[in-house]
Amino acid sequence: MRGVPVSYEDYLRWKTTPLTEVPYLSVVIPAYNEEVRIVPTIGAVAAHVSGLGFPWELIISDDGSKDNTVQVVEELGLVNLTVVRAPQNEGKGSAVRRGMLAARGRYVLFDDADNSTPIEEVSKVLHKLDTDHYDVAVGSRAADGAEEASKGFVRRTMSNGLRWIVATGFRIGVRDTQCGFKMFTHDAAQRLYTAQTINGFSFDLEILYLADKLGYKVAEVPVAWVDAPGSKVDPAKEVRRFLRDLVKIKTNDLRGVYAHA
Repeated sequence: MRGVPVSYEDYLRWKTTPLTEVPYLSVVIPAYNEEVRIVPTIGAVAAHVSGLGFPWELIISDDGSKDNTVQVVEELGLVNLTVVRAPQNEGKGSAVRRGMLAARGRYVLFDDADNSTPIEEVSKVLHKLDTDHYDVAVGSRAADGAEEASKGFVRRTMSNGLRWIVATGFRIGVRDTQCGFKMFTHDAAQRLYTAQTINGFSFDLEILYLADKLGYKVAEVPVAWVDAPGSKVDPAKEVRRFLRDLVKIKTNDLRGVYAHA
């Protein structure tokens, strides 16, 4: 695998030449009303990953945006970028699921549209799957060596509280379940996201709960993270939803909803 910086020729080749082979990596970015932030994020991702020396695809999974997100993405004219559309807004978890199930890559990265975890961190999680043979690699703001910048007091307090609840109630061995930077083998992604039932903020926890339940090998990888401006997260509302979904996950398990995952 080559390193960066990317050459313009690498990017131009990826932009204009359709893949003729199965991608080594798929990058899935969920988007809802992201017309302002999505193009810079796509630019950062395309510039970096195109220089890593393997075939890859980019999937923007739009969650029924009411602005011009889809239009501005399609106008970029990137032949190895696919837009997956939803007829209406169904929640971030729903958008991620559609994108992950559409991905063809040997490895599949879910990456937030705000680029809070810089795409340059991708090699860390990829190494865990490709070299250390994990099934899932979770970018983490809580693991030793992580760098977390500009996080406000309210979000920091919320995150710490939710991490304590998860550690106490679920014991899945992952301290930071909510960071939007996770990589899966293709088979693990297909199995886990097919079994997913939660469409909202807590879908990450359900996916990792299922990964633990199904015996997948999961690595928690320290990454850099910056609290990007323009967050759509309402802390109070999402805490209520998160607590509700904790109960739903446990109830699903007791009722056998995950029995055939």
